[in-house]
Amino acid sequence: MRLRTVLCSTAATLSAMALLSACGGSGTASSSSTPLVGVDYPRSDTDFWNSYIKYTPKFSTQLGLSLKTTNSQNDVAKLTANAQTFISQGVKGIAMAPQDTAAIAPTLAQLQAKKIPVVTVDTRPDSGKVFMVVRADNRAYGEKACQYLGTKLGGKGKVVMLEGGLDSINGRDRTEAFNDCMKKNYPGVKVFGEATNWDGAVAAQKLQTDLTAHPDIRGVYMESSFALSGTLQVLKQKGLLTGPKDPKHVFVVSNDGIPEELKDIAAGKIDATVSQPADLYAKYALYYLKAAIDGKTFKPGKTDHDSTIVQVRPGLLEDQLSAPLVTADGSTYGGITSLKSTDTSLWGNNLG
Repeated sequence: MRLRTVLCSTAATLSAMALLSACGGSGTASSSSTPLVGVDYPRSDTDFWNSYIKYTPKFSTQLGLSLKTTNSQNDVAKLTANAQTFISQGVKGIAMAPQDTAAIAPTLAQLQAKKIPVVTVDTRPDSGKVFMVVRADNRAYGEKACQYLGTKLGGKGKVVMLEGGLDSINGRDRTEAFNDCMKKNYPGVKVFGEATNWDGAVAAQKLQTDLTAHPDIRGVYMESSFALSGTLQVLKQKGLLTGPKDPKHVFVVSNDGIPEELKDIAAGKIDATVSQPADLYAKYALYYLKAAIDGKTFKPGKTDHDSTIVQVRPGLLEDQLSAPLVTADGSTYGGITSLKSTDTSLWGNNLG
């Protein structure tokens, strides 16, 4: 009974749904029971992040949160300024996706000092404290791409890895895991690693250079769909954009699971992707912000939403959401099961 009284007296920190449940009320909650949170979008120049942006207001409404948004445009200085804006607006928590995972540390320290909880999405800060990291296991991205390409190439040949930004934990994780997996499981595959800083034009130029120097390249791993358009254009120019059964076919694996990738897999233009959950990133970033505001805590272990919370370093937890390998046939590659590109459970098939 005492707990019920305490909950009802602190209704300002509860969502509408939680308030009605705790206090036995009915009807529409007032604005005082709707915590204000800030979400900084890291960029709006990719299909993946535009999908994340689309999902965020939907889930803020479902979770009973008021929303302020900014866009840091892949610039950590803008992200820092946006955090100051959120502070001045009185937000109770902030979700962000810092692309430079080292430079964000001072901002995180300031927010911690002000007792404003932070959830990072897609990326994990190199240092500093946040309430929760919401991302998928990015090392698994590289391993899944490696197992698919290694299987398709029969453990022999040459592949190009179009790396993301190595100032990002994502770029480092995907790159290191892909290289480690190839060395261990497919030592007969030669990997040409190309730094691109998540820039599609740079990726296309470097792929073209590699294909000119090594026309026998038969695999490409793009660490994100940022390189999709340029990769297909280069392959077409080289006469290599052929069907999967053609001897000249270059096997292409991407990361993200955007609708265009799924369509391209079905059409035989690319071969696989790892579906990074844009919808669940938005949902659970806000879910954990609300939990932080409500005073909840978490510990490592399985969740009720098909993921695992792991402790990545003392005091820092990461909810590693499911990110399946997606292929045309839904087969198993190197021990990794895949979903068909037409599977209706994939967020890229449900944007509407």
